[in-house]
Amino acid sequence: QVQLVDAGGGLVQAGGSLRLSCAASGRALSAYTMGWFRQAPGKEREFVAAIAWGGGGTSFADSVLGRFTISRDNAKNTMYLQMNSLTPEDTAVYYCAAGWKNNNYSSPGRYDYWGQGTQVTVSS
Repeated sequence: QVQLVDAGGGLVQAGGSLRLSCAASGRALSAYTMGWFRQAPGKEREFVAAIAWGGGGTSFADSVLGRFTISRDNAKNTMYLQMNSLTPEDTAVYYCAAGWKNNNYSSPGRYDYWGQGTQVTVSS
């Protein structure tokens, strides 16, 4: 069993930055791929970024590539999403997720555990 608590959302102006965090608790956390998804009102949940369970490889949605970075601190059992150059289109509830040895980073169904979500609002 893994518990995830995501935090760090807020209101920011376009062009600004935010850093989200996801604190994990449970066993064998280094064996989980960690990901971020987001869901805007009236839209489906979409993949944002992921960091692999093994060697730390990363993957990003095209819409955030070059603006967002993802990292994990296994010693602290925490994952981060640094979001720069935010636009109103980034407004959504952001969820962290954990998938046991998941290699299909962008598929929500491949993640076993989810955080409660944190709201990010970008004003124009």
